[in-house]
Amino acid sequence: MATARGTTRQKGMRSAGPGKSLRAIPASARIHGLLREQIVGMDIPPGALLQEKQIALACGVSRTPVREALLKLADERLVDIFPQYGTFVSRISIPAMRDAMMIREALERAAVRAAAPCASGEDIAALRGLLVEQHALHEAGRLAAFHAADEIFHQTISEIAGHPNLWRVVRQEKAHVDRCRILTLPQPGRRAAVLADHAAIVEAIASGDPDAAEKAMLAHLGTVLPSVAALVQAYPTYFEESPLPPEPPPAPSEPEMRARCERQPPEPPPRGAKAATAAKKRAS
Repeated sequence: MATARGTTRQKGMRSAGPGKSLRAIPASARIHGLLREQIVGMDIPPGALLQEKQIALACGVSRTPVREALLKLADERLVDIFPQYGTFVSRISIPAMRDAMMIREALERAAVRAAAPCASGEDIAALRGLLVEQHALHEAGRLAAFHAADEIFHQTISEIAGHPNLWRVVRQEKAHVDRCRILTLPQPGRRAAVLADHAAIVEAIASGDPDAAEKAMLAHLGTVLPSVAALVQAYPTYFEESPLPPEPPPAPSEPEMRARCERQPPEPPPRGAKAATAAKKRAS
């Protein structure tokens, strides 16, 4: 299937530009990316124990880069570190989600308004191509890939607007929101509703009407978290504000988390909708 991700670069390396040498991704950054992806994707659930020694052995590194990665995750409020006791994946914070959605709404409203009057035919074609890909992922039941395509769709709008860093800020802030979104994707009709919203956003951008584009984006963002209360009821131990106490954590010696270090963090999508179109042409 054609994809907007572009070609995969050499594993574990990144280009420093024409005529310059390649340098390896630092171990701490690689481990941070892997753990962040697994935590946000709910592969490692809230409350899970993270053991430095076990992660270091699985990734073939010393404890130092693992500790650095965990400290960065703690700064992002994705893990809780208790000295002399253990490190655990943080539970989902409802206040953090509300703050993140306010930030996301403000930035994405600005992005879509800026994108509407300047989107080219090639840009619109790239967005529609992403919709086709997301439909296929929905039909195949590939939830993680569907979520990843959703991310590329929104990032592409920021790039069309000429403000790619907006999505970097949004992505950084919305980790708690994404964990909830992962929980909602299996729900009947949920993915179809996302696709309908995305189609409305694309058509509004294609019309060149900033007001219509902003309205479509606001309608979409208003349903990102359809029912937090229902999620708390269904997964009470995943949330900080749960009416039930959290389950007691395992003893620090119990191997709870098995880090998957055999793969690299996902490659970033190509910058700009034009790059997305070019990647689709290469893949075809």
